[in-house]
Amino acid sequence: TLGLSLLLKDAEHGYASFQAGPIALGLAVAGEDHADLVGRPTGIGLAVDDLVSAHARLEALGVVFTMPPERQPWGGFMALLADPFGNTLYLDEVSAAHGSDSSG
Repeated sequence: TLGLSLLLKDAEHGYASFQAGPIALGLAVAGEDHADLVGRPTGIGLAVDDLVSAHARLEALGVVFTMPPERQPWGGFMALLADPFGNTLYLDEVSAAHGSDSSG
């Protein structure tokens, strides 16, 4: 749904890897010993060039957003979305004013 290309899927081990721009994003199913981690904020963000368009496209595909695109007090422009298990991820619009500063 997010438009990431599947690199590897191993159903037996509950793992999948996706191409996410210049990085690979690996995801694993949380076992019973980590069930308390399901349904929480993940801290995982995906950068997009146009947040308003990405939000509209994904919402039309049925993605549930828990926060629509909003300008943040720290200057970012982001939206929160829930995966099918209720885990929260975010979309962050990358612009020349935000995200390109390599000074950390």
